Formats: sequence, structure tokens, C-alpha cells
Amino acid sequence: MCASSATGGSKDPAEDAAPVHEAARFSELLEDSAEDLYEHAPCGYFSTLLDGRISKVNATLLDWLGYERDDLVGRKHFSDLLTVGGRLYHETHFAPLLRMQGEISGIALELKAADGSRLPVMVTSTIKSGSDGQPLLIRTTVFDARDRRAYEAELLRARQEADRERDRLKLLNTTLQKTLLPPVLANVPGLNVAAHYHIASSDEVGGDFYDLFPLAAGTWGLFLGDVCGKGAAAAAVTSLARYTLRAAAVYDPDPAAVLTNLNTVLNHEYQGTDPRFCTVVFGLLAPDPDRGGFWITLASGGHPPALLMRADGTADYLTTPGGQLIGVLPDPQIITSTVHLTPGDTLLLHTDGLTEAHTQAVPSGKERYGDHALLDFGRSLAPTTAADTVDAVRVLLDTFGTGVDDDTAVLAIHVPPTLSEGQK
Repeated sequence: MCASSATGGSKDPAEDAAPVHEAARFSELLEDSAEDLYEHAPCGYFSTLLDGRISKVNATLLDWLGYERDDLVGRKHFSDLLTVGGRLYHETHFAPLLRMQGEISGIALELKAADGSRLPVMVTSTIKSGSDGQPLLIRTTVFDARDRRAYEAELLRARQEADRERDRLKLLNTTLQKTLLPPVLANVPGLNVAAHYHIASSDEVGGDFYDLFPLAAGTWGLFLGDVCGKGAAAAAVTSLARYTLRAAAVYDPDPAAVLTNLNTVLNHEYQGTDPRFCTVVFGLLAPDPDRGGFWITLASGGHPPALLMRADGTADYLTTPGGQLIGVLPDPQIITSTVHLTPGDTLLLHTDGLTEAHTQAVPSGKERYGDHALLDFGRSLAPTTAADTVDAVRVLLDTFGTGVDDDTAVLAIHVPPTLSEGQK
């Protein structure tokens, strides 16, 4: 056994040198890190005297702006590097706030480079004070905001384009909505008529519709309905329903026959995975030459009942029994009912957007207006006119604000009182 083996041997000299080399390397990094970090930081640094004159600046900012150190240190003020608008903001806001608060951060400015170009930056400044608490200088950090500005510009462009697209869609929806409603309701001698369509959202076309039109032999047809859903698909059903109802009424004006015809059409056109249906009430108006006023025969396909406000100040819903949704069943049960409208009476037809609106009566605003509230509303109005009724409904809908989440259509007809009755 050799001596080295007997004493446990000796380590490789290279192994002893490795820790020494690493320690020296670490010491070197520590010695240079502070100055190197300042000069070549991923952001710009500079310091100014209290009057704004630049006293120190790092290499990063000099590279961004294309200046030599001697061009700035002791020669330029911070405000000299700003654009005209930035200089004005610095004097009126930046500097005063910095003096009051001792720090100001995240301010968007533009710096002028040596070649005249502009560099968008985010600036943070703090005041360094001495041991006596008196301010000595101002330290400022500058972050390159070119990528951020480009992102913000692209975001703004995309938002503007989205706004323009939304405006075009609103215009299209408004135009389409107008084509689904009658431009002018028919003039019925001896009858006053008023209607209103409340749009819950201009982003989508609603499915509510109404009309009043002449038929043969001194009679008039009227209808008001609501197609399920919204958008282009609902608009297509609305258009089909309107023209089917008018055509069917010319062929056979009996209200039950008219709704049966519409049911057949919807069943035929919308079968399979995308069924479409609607609620609708159809009425046939005819003057009563013997007693005055009008007879109206109504048939309902699952639609909310009409509200009759009498000349004597009473009000109640008209019963339309057996009404089933139109377009759901191949052979729905449809029953008609006839009522006499005397002079001074007003009949209000409406879609369920009115009664299903959320009121603001409770903190959550989730309570629905409901049929009972509408009946009380009618009793408070009676006796009334068609125009006054529609105006009152419009005011009521406005009080709900955003609680109206479905389009609402109302159609009111009023038999004016005779002269002798009006004088009583």
C-alpha cells in the first residue's frame, strides 16, 4: 500500500479549484451587478434636479432616444424631452402632483427622440429626500409603451368596427321591424284606434305583430300576436303569420277558421327539429246599427285575454276559452266568443311582454307585473279612450325601465260616446 493510500489519498487539484473559480465568478457578478443593472435595465432610468435638469441617465434610455450621455446630462430638462402636449401636462398636472404626493406612477407620455420620432412611454417618478427630510432630486423610471400603444390602438379599432357593425345591425333590425308592422291602421268609421310597439332591445328583432284591416260587407279584421323567440327566424314566422292571417280572413272571416288556417300553415312549414309557434288573438268587428257601438267576435290561440274597460268605469278581462298555441298541435281547439262594445267602451289587446315585465317594486326587481296588476291598471283608467290607454301603457312600460325584457305590442279600440251620452 502506498503512502497516499494509507493516509486516505488526496483530491484532484481541479476539484479544489472549481469552488474557488465559482466564488470568484459570483464575487465578480456582485461587484458589477448594481451598475450594470442600472445601465442596462429593461427600462429607462434617469434622475433630475428639483428644477427638472437631468443629472443622470442610463444606457437603455439613451439607446431608445438615440442620444449621447453628454447631450442630456446637465444640458436638458425632463420637459425638453416631451412633446408640446406632454410638456403642458407636465407643468399643469405631473409636476404639481409629484410635489404634493412625493410620487406619481403609471403616467402615459410621449418622449421626443433625437431623430424627431416619438416614443410612447409609461412614467413613474419619486422624490428622494435627504436625512433632514428636504427633497434632493427626482428619480424616474420609463417603460417602453410602444407594444401597449399598438395593442390599445388595435383594440380601439376593433371596438370602433364593432360599434359600427352594431349600428348597422340596429338599423337593419329597426328597418326589418318596421316592415313587420302596418304603416297605418285602417280607419274604421265610428271607432277610434291606437297602437304601440315597445322594443325591449334594438339588437334583435322581436316577434310581436298586430294589424287592423277592412274586410267585405262593412266588417273589419284585427289581430295581435307574439311569435316565440327573437331574431331573423322569429321575423320570418312573424311575416308569414301576418300575411296568412290577412289572406285567411279574406277567404273566411270567421275568427276560428282564420286561426285554424294559420295553425295549418305553421304546422306545415315548421316541422322537425325547429318547431315554431305563436300566440295570437283574432277579432272580427262589425257595427251594430240597432243599438249603436260594435260587435266583436274574438278567437284566441293561447294569447292573453283582452281587457275591456267599460263606459260605466268597470273593467274586466274577456273570456276566450279553449285557446291553444298556434302551430303546436295539428288540430287545436279554438272557440270564439262575441261581445258588444257600447259607446264609451275601450278594448285593449296586448302581448305578454307587458304582464311579464319585471317591476321595480321590490329591491331585486324580479317581481313580475302580472295579470292582476294590469286589471287594476285598467280599472283605474276606465272610462278611457284608445289614445289615453296607449299613452298610459307607454308611461307604465317606461317605469319598468330595463325590467321589460321582451317586446310588447298593444292595440286599443274605443267606441266614442254619442253626443247625447257625452252631455249626460
